[in-house]
Amino acid sequence: MEEQEIDLIELARKVWAERRLIFKWCGIAVIVGIVVAFSIPREYKTIATLAPESTSKSNTGNMGALAAMAGINLGNSSGEDALSPDLYPDIVKSTPFLTELFDVQVEDMKGTYQTTVYTYLKEHQQAPWWSVVLSAPFKAITLFKDKPEEEGSARNPFKLTSDEASIAQTLSQCIAVTIDKKTRITTVSVTMQDPLVSATLTDTVLVRLQNYITNYRTTKAKHDLAFTEKLYKEAKADYHAAQKKYADYVDGNQNVILQSRLTEQQRLQNDMLLAYNIYNQVVQQLQMAKVKVQEITPVYAVVQPATVPLRPAKPNKMMILIGFIFLAGVGSAGWILFAKDMAKSWKKNK
Repeated sequence: MEEQEIDLIELARKVWAERRLIFKWCGIAVIVGIVVAFSIPREYKTIATLAPESTSKSNTGNMGALAAMAGINLGNSSGEDALSPDLYPDIVKSTPFLTELFDVQVEDMKGTYQTTVYTYLKEHQQAPWWSVVLSAPFKAITLFKDKPEEEGSARNPFKLTSDEASIAQTLSQCIAVTIDKKTRITTVSVTMQDPLVSATLTDTVLVRLQNYITNYRTTKAKHDLAFTEKLYKEAKADYHAAQKKYADYVDGNQNVILQSRLTEQQRLQNDMLLAYNIYNQVVQQLQMAKVKVQEITPVYAVVQPATVPLRPAKPNKMMILIGFIFLAGVGSAGWILFAKDMAKSWKKNK
């Protein structure tokens, strides 16, 4: 213990003797840290939270009673939903979802321009000076290799161009969706260099995610509703046609006592009643199909709506400055304690 304490004291004295070198390195680190911190563009983060309705429902009670009266079995929707909240991040990161955001209109906070998300990410994004310098050779090479894109051509998510794939990748990194395992609350966050663009895109992503989930869960019911509406129109047309045919026959055969005419009149009347019964049943099925679409449509509660952020989330200039000073201090101390003596001995040996 005494030897270890003596060694630590000696190391501390050795470092203290070279304190000027440490202060010098830390001073340089402060300058470099300030340059780096102010070279990184500001980024604003908008957060919105969404509480989805529970999908474990059963069609009992009033809904089941109405269905039973109409002779319709709505089934049980208490089973597991194939589109669980755990898949929401994958949905937002998917290529079709991202490409649909390209044409969203956004405006910067100062009101200097109003453009689409695609143009904003392509032309109005700032980058640190070192990334511009490092990427300059690669951009010069791509100018000779890539073919110019045709203006006005429709975007195809199945076959994206290099620029579209790059913008989609950038947009994917700007959007984040997290799910709370306990409360199942969905949190959507978008990070952009402009606060108004960040808030606008967050609100758009939130709305389109709700529409995607709603369309997924109601697709089958909407198809059934469309088919029932088709049957309703056909049954209504058949009933009206049978009713008109019966009325025309009765008007044209009044005061007739022939059995054949009476038989034909009875047959037309039966056809009209049959068409009416079918029409009546289809009307009930149509009403229940509409109720079913409304029943399975999820209802969302926006806990925290998207608002324009007032302060930038990135970069944290103080943490960058502290990190550079810490690295400079540790590096200079390591040089004094270890590397300096090794360098001197290596020079002597050489």
